[in-house]
Amino acid sequence: MLVDSHCHLDMLCPEHRPIDDVLAEAAQLDIEHMLCVSVSLERFGPMLELIAPYAQISASVGIHPDGTDVKEADADELAALAQTDKVVAIGETGLDYFRVEGDVEWQRERFRQHIRAAKAVGKPLIVHTRAARDDTLRILREEGAAEAGGVLHCFTEDWEMARAAMEMNFYISFSGIVTFKNAVELKEVARQVPAERLLVETDSPYLAPVPKRGRTNQPAWVRYVAEYVAGLRGESLEQLAGTTTENFYRLFSAVPGRR
Repeated sequence: MLVDSHCHLDMLCPEHRPIDDVLAEAAQLDIEHMLCVSVSLERFGPMLELIAPYAQISASVGIHPDGTDVKEADADELAALAQTDKVVAIGETGLDYFRVEGDVEWQRERFRQHIRAAKAVGKPLIVHTRAARDDTLRILREEGAAEAGGVLHCFTEDWEMARAAMEMNFYISFSGIVTFKNAVELKEVARQVPAERLLVETDSPYLAPVPKRGRTNQPAWVRYVAEYVAGLRGESLEQLAGTTTENFYRLFSAVPGRR
């Protein structure tokens, strides 16, 4: 059995596909659980309504780092929302300088508030980082993020960043990007990450893996990510699935046990 440790079902369903169809296909490929990740407080309530009937879906609460013109929240508000049923993590949060120009202190302050909330409630962080390696690591250290732990999701950085994050009690999660032909350095990182720190995800509806690249991604296709990473590491799919699934339940300990 596999887990999709990061998806956005509220962006996939019902715009692209009915949620029951998505879950049925995931079940056919032995995907037993999905973590539906929040990107804004405006979407948080509708996201919870969408997934409420489904025991195989958990949620996070957070504001994506590059979201502008969205409702902000301080650590206290985030911590309160994190007590909501189904919420097992804080995020996604972090830093994304790729499309942002000018002063980005607002991103850094938003990131700090999420870290403080995670520490307050004892739930892990889901961290997004793009073109912001040094600041991401610096703020994680300054805020004592190791106390909460978490995951660097959709990892696209080098081994040095992976190692620095793991030293702060973080896991490393690989998406469909690792299957792309030009992701040479990332493939090497996937070979090196210790088994006990490894996760897989889709980030659906984005970043569909080979052989589905270019299509609307869905949680079922985490299987293709897992198969590819297993091949890179010289492991069987069953071995990697078992490892990453155990890692998921260990990190997101508020998720109910397997069904």
